[in-house]
Amino acid sequence: MHVLDMLHRAWQATARSLKVFTEDVGRGLLEVSHNTLALVGLAAIAVLVFTLGRADIRHEAEVLALQWLQTRHEAREQDSGNVLAAVSEPDAVARATAVPLADLPRPQATLANWIARRYKVAPEPVAALVQESFAIGQRAGLDPTLILAIIAVESSFNPFAQSPVGAQGLMQVMTRVHDDKYEAFGGNHAAFDPISNLRVGVQVLKDCIARAGSVQEGLRYYVGAALQDGDGGYAGRVMAEQRHMRGVADGQRVPVNASNVPATPPAGEPVAQAPLGPLALLASAR
Repeated sequence: MHVLDMLHRAWQATARSLKVFTEDVGRGLLEVSHNTLALVGLAAIAVLVFTLGRADIRHEAEVLALQWLQTRHEAREQDSGNVLAAVSEPDAVARATAVPLADLPRPQATLANWIARRYKVAPEPVAALVQESFAIGQRAGLDPTLILAIIAVESSFNPFAQSPVGAQGLMQVMTRVHDDKYEAFGGNHAAFDPISNLRVGVQVLKDCIARAGSVQEGLRYYVGAALQDGDGGYAGRVMAEQRHMRGVADGQRVPVNASNVPATPPAGEPVAQAPLGPLALLASAR
């Protein structure tokens, strides 16, 4: 019995020692973890204060956060089947060649509306072209209705038109011949920007008229028929269309289906097949 009592007391002592050891170890770990968390918290606060004090780092963090949020938003929209959300471009409207008719003076607005109905194109892009034609026409000393009449005959207001010989855009300028003029607009692809093409075309037209000495002869140069017996009625069609447009701008009632083919060709000019588009090549090469 004495031996059993001794063993029992030894077991109790061992158990108490283990309990004390476990409690001490646990208390120590708790204190260490508390101190570690405190250090981590202090470090995070220090990093935050440093970041907030640096505008460049703060901006970079904002950009990264915004990009992450945008990516998440696009992913959710794509999952929902909304394709436009992934390719949206709110500033795309700035590229559009369009002006509300209400922004134009009444004569210009009336003319733009007439052209839109005659050539079955939207009035807002035509309004932008009419507005630009009046502005650059005044600068170049040319009647804006002449500019618009050339556009009508050349391309029917199609800014992506191209002739078999390479005349391009609204005014069917030979891009490869007048590539130097497009340098002011960033390069040859500006031939398909309506406003840039119009401006280059006006410069070519002005040069042709100055070289030929009159509007009608200048149109022959513009169409590349300066050395031919006739221009196939080109100048007559342009000037007939100009008369229609000038009448509309002056408040006259002109049918949208009015013919722009002259009743008779100019005196001494044979009736011939019209050229395939304005080359404006002879005008610049000679």
